[in-house]
Amino acid sequence: MNKFDAIIIGSGHNGLITACYLSKAGYRVCVLERRDTIGGAVSTETMFRSQENPNGFRMDVGSSVHIMIHQTGILEELELTNYGLEYIEMDPIMSYPVPGGRGVIHFFRDLERTLDSIGQVAPEDVANYRDFVEFWGRINKGVLRAFMVPPSGKNIITEMIRGQFRDGSMFKKGEQTAGLQKILSSYGKVVESAFENPHMKAALMWFAAQSGPTPDMPATGDFVGWQSMLHQSGAKHPRGGSGMLTRAMANLIENHGGIIKTGNPVKSIDIENGRARGVVTDNDHFFEGDLIVSNAHVQTTMLKMVGREFLDETMVKKVEDIQVGNGFGMVIRCAVQELPQYTAAPEDPYIHNGMQLLAPSVQYMYDAIGDYHKRRPPEKPAVLAMTFSKIDPDVARDGNHTLFAWAQWHPYELSGGLRWDDIREREAEKIYRVVEGYAPNMKGKLIDWYIQSPLDIERKHGMLKGNVMHVEMNFDQMFMFRPTPELSRYETPIKNLYLSSASCHPGGGVFGAAGYNAANVILKKHKRKKLY
Repeated sequence: MNKFDAIIIGSGHNGLITACYLSKAGYRVCVLERRDTIGGAVSTETMFRSQENPNGFRMDVGSSVHIMIHQTGILEELELTNYGLEYIEMDPIMSYPVPGGRGVIHFFRDLERTLDSIGQVAPEDVANYRDFVEFWGRINKGVLRAFMVPPSGKNIITEMIRGQFRDGSMFKKGEQTAGLQKILSSYGKVVESAFENPHMKAALMWFAAQSGPTPDMPATGDFVGWQSMLHQSGAKHPRGGSGMLTRAMANLIENHGGIIKTGNPVKSIDIENGRARGVVTDNDHFFEGDLIVSNAHVQTTMLKMVGREFLDETMVKKVEDIQVGNGFGMVIRCAVQELPQYTAAPEDPYIHNGMQLLAPSVQYMYDAIGDYHKRRPPEKPAVLAMTFSKIDPDVARDGNHTLFAWAQWHPYELSGGLRWDDIREREAEKIYRVVEGYAPNMKGKLIDWYIQSPLDIERKHGMLKGNVMHVEMNFDQMFMFRPTPELSRYETPIKNLYLSSASCHPGGGVFGAAGYNAANVILKKHKRKKLY
């Protein structure tokens, strides 16, 4: 009963994507999830039921906005609409209400509508934005192709340079050197060079910051350049909550004869003669599998589930040295009585359709980063607000709404004897006050909230030190360096043990490329299909 062709450790979306492709190829799959709900950081829970709100609120407890996965073709290949998945377009994708003034910049999927909106607030940047999207759009077609295959030793700069001088697909003739310089620049420098208006700079820098590195980190230029891709695929929200994506994947797996077992934390991977042959759960149940795929954090997988005794000292040291960083951000998931009425745009019909960028200036963000480097929470956090109940009534009924507010930069390890369990509510109140500063109507409108500090994120999702990207998205931990050169192709020194999490190339976010690439590596190596 407990013998399977493939065992997937963890039900995060990358692990489920791998499981879906293996299931469709005829493998009998078992997914083991430590929590009592599936989805990892792409999951939705019903909270805050009461006599006044009997339906409660559908609250995402991880990622909410789905962007990158819509550029991969994965959803179409898996035909997830046949398994209950329905997406709602977020348009505009995001909006920047002008702080302390009137006006809002909307970033629509349609470029011309975006340019019209920019012209209302920052007319000097209309042409700049058009040029920016055109320049980075060419680059990112090639970058996306590199994301959707296992990294090779020739990736990153070598392949980029070869591609440019071979066919000029990324840069126009004569722009190769300047183009490569932009890619190797920090996204802060790219924004500063490309735009003139302070509100445009703040909006684009804050959105780029969602990838993790600070604006001064080298070779992060494309974190803001990826803005160009939003005008191709847009941003979307699954009807009923973010977890409906992973629920649809689970439906596919079960439809193909697979099994998903929640409440089964994996304690160890059983290894015999250098080969993974199964897993042991916390309650000492043994599950035998021809293949083991870990969707868990790379350090958790290799150092705890595998164990140091099965790895050589060099590998142990390299895995220990992977840069996890010191936290990332925190989020409050609020049930509220009404939507924010932004002073900058009180009657705007679009602002609640997408993300709301609440970062008053570039300097405001650098001040928060300065606090982060001192290992203390930001005195004034930058906030990304999301109000999905505006476009999806399923997440909040009874006349109420949801308000999610993600903030950065919040260190996991704190100085001065501070402890997250002691200060989490205080820091949550800071985040909510930022929303109130932009939308004074929100004072006294909080019904209840679910707080996720960096420590809470680690506890719930197994994301070490609260890093939602698993490991830092710095240049030296991308492509063939992610998570280490030896592990970058989703294989491990343990035969038949594979990795498929955001610890791997190309990284975090609701992307799915790591799970897709891992599945392709496995299916290529194990060509024999097993049909049941």
